Amino acid sequence: MEVLADGENLTLEQVVQVAREGAPVRPVLPPWFHASRELVLEKAAGSEPVYGINTGFGELATMRIPRDQVAELQRNLVLSHSAGVGEPVPIEVCRATLLLRLNALAKGYSGVRSELVELLAEMLNRRVHPVIPSRGSVGASGDLAPLAHLALVVIGLGEAEFRGRILPGGEALAEAGLSPLSLEVKEGLALVNGTQFMAAYGTLALHDAEQLVEAAEIACALTLEALKGSVHPLDPRLQAVRPHPGQIAAAAHLGGLLAGSPIVASHQHHCPKVQDPYSLRCAPQVFGAVREALDFSHQVVARELNSATDNPLCFPESREIISSGNFHGQPVALALDVAKLALTQLGNFSERRAYQLLDASRSGLPPFLARRPGLNSGYMLAQYTAAALCAENQTLAVPATLHSIPTSAGMEDFNSMGATSAVHLRTILENTRRIVAIELLCATQAVEEHRPLRTTASLEAAIAAVRGIVPRLESDRPLSKEIEMVAGLIREGILQQATRVGPAR
Repeated sequence: MEVLADGENLTLEQVVQVAREGAPVRPVLPPWFHASRELVLEKAAGSEPVYGINTGFGELATMRIPRDQVAELQRNLVLSHSAGVGEPVPIEVCRATLLLRLNALAKGYSGVRSELVELLAEMLNRRVHPVIPSRGSVGASGDLAPLAHLALVVIGLGEAEFRGRILPGGEALAEAGLSPLSLEVKEGLALVNGTQFMAAYGTLALHDAEQLVEAAEIACALTLEALKGSVHPLDPRLQAVRPHPGQIAAAAHLGGLLAGSPIVASHQHHCPKVQDPYSLRCAPQVFGAVREALDFSHQVVARELNSATDNPLCFPESREIISSGNFHGQPVALALDVAKLALTQLGNFSERRAYQLLDASRSGLPPFLARRPGLNSGYMLAQYTAAALCAENQTLAVPATLHSIPTSAGMEDFNSMGATSAVHLRTILENTRRIVAIELLCATQAVEEHRPLRTTASLEAAIAAVRGIVPRLESDRPLSKEIEMVAGLIREGILQQATRVGPAR
């Protein structure tokens, strides 16, 4: 389905459709779009200094640029700011960045030509993907370096991926039937100012994070069955007297997954345990807090998708071009730091349950879920991997927003470091997905120890999804690929969909 980029109505789901599924994009420009462009041309022809139109950039803003050099100024900005380093961003992040930059320009306050907006849309539709290094943005004057590498291809320079090959930017455009643009007044600045790089990372990560929470709750329900834990902490009355919405939703999801379980019924009236460990008993509280943190981050990023974030911005109704700080990444950076913390906690929580499943002294199950333990080590090392991933997450979860470093000779004296948050968030997400996959592998094996007892239809469907790609562990074998395969079940939403035999979360 075609996605309309009008600067007002883009959703996270639409960004995912364009980034991953190749949905076509069509820009829709507001009535004031061309008036903003006329205002830029008027100011460029006048004697009044206007930032980035007839002045230098950053600390060089006091330097006036002659009228005959204002176009060269824009080209030089793109060239000089293309200073990113590191591995290129994934194609889906590149596509999301292109879409968000296009959508921000289509909002109509940047003062660019419609031809620029149309070229960005055609680059998406014809799958010309600029090679964008992943490091170099401090997330305050916009994501300058990454967006400059995107802009290089717009002017026929840099590199781009096209049909599986990395080509010079101009060659990639030509093979796609497109021509580069010569930037005119303000257009280079409009391309590089903004938060679209960090917001692109954040959009994709938050979409996946919400799916991952659902999968983690499924894994938790399986673990609770395997350990013959109590469902009493899921009682709606308990949630009602501490009415955090996330806690209520998590308890309802877990309760729905476990409702009518024969395993629960088998030990309900003669269980010697008084209380379960926190990783089971406090599931609604922890999952609920994660849900609410991610909801906050989602709301911030959703607003950012349809924001005008370059500088200066044009207001043709009052004939003003106003310098501001809308490019500053702090709102998004803090939201992504919150998401990093939430997903790190989600992984920590899952690893603790995997540990419980493998500790025979607590679980009552075979040590490390191994058949013939001693000869076999079972899932022992899978928990080591989960612990290693947790440790990496805990390091990456340190808020990047705490580490502002000034730039541009002190003119830019407080930077958000939101791009660092964004890159780290993606790594934390991938690590946490693997941790939950490890819990799922262990919990599936453990529930099967209770056969012929079966769990609920929803959870049996989850077990079947896992067993559809990974056989039961009867003797030791390499586990690495199996962990990645189950992580793929989560990433693709297959596991989550399998459990929805009743109402979804």
